[in-house]
Amino acid sequence: QDPNEDTEWNDLLRHFGILPPKEKLEDETEEVVLHLQREAEGRTQVEPYERMKLEELREAEDDFEADRKAIEMYRQQRLQEWKCLQRRQKYGELREICGEQYVKEVTNAPEDVWVILHLYRPSVPMCLLVNEHLSLLARKFPEAKFLQATVDSCVQNYQDRCLPTILVYKTGQVRGRLVGAAECGGRDLQVEELEWKLAEVGALETDLEENPKKDILNMMTSSVQSISAHKDTSAKRCDVMKPRV
Repeated sequence: QDPNEDTEWNDLLRHFGILPPKEKLEDETEEVVLHLQREAEGRTQVEPYERMKLEELREAEDDFEADRKAIEMYRQQRLQEWKCLQRRQKYGELREICGEQYVKEVTNAPEDVWVILHLYRPSVPMCLLVNEHLSLLARKFPEAKFLQATVDSCVQNYQDRCLPTILVYKTGQVRGRLVGAAECGGRDLQVEELEWKLAEVGALETDLEENPKKDILNMMTSSVQSISAHKDTSAKRCDVMKPRV
């Protein structure tokens, strides 16, 4: 005989503990009921407009038009965001050009794009350092166009003392320039310093809060002031020690 069968005999055996209590399926049943209820509600859920009568639809015509305008506005906004993203991801590297490509790459660049052009000579060590830093900045700021060109392909008889030369353009116009090793930052130039210099012109939106070379400049200024003060003190002492005539 099936111990799970509902009979008086089985109930009596369960009462005396001979058979184990019958398993309760209430929890499972409730879960099934809830699932069926949710499924039924899902089938009956339709768009509000689908439940409207013809007169109600006519009255809601203005709402339809507003919805269409909102959808179109959202679509245009997303399209502009996508185009902006595509443009921002268009660059991202330091590219080599020659003098013949100058008009195409610099003068005719999009009006909202900053162009950083480095005129260099491979025999100048400082130029190679600047190229390394610009390569890093090009990856960090893909919305800007970073270019390099050997100076001999662009300008004749350009002197080494004017190298490196970094020219910054916007809408085909020069907005900033760094000419020579000193203006570019010297032989110990760090990439953060070059980033700050380009950000001061407006070409980059840096997250640096202050000039990375500020501490060094402050130390140099303090040293100069200290030396000057020492000279003044020494001069006064010399004046005191001068023999009276």
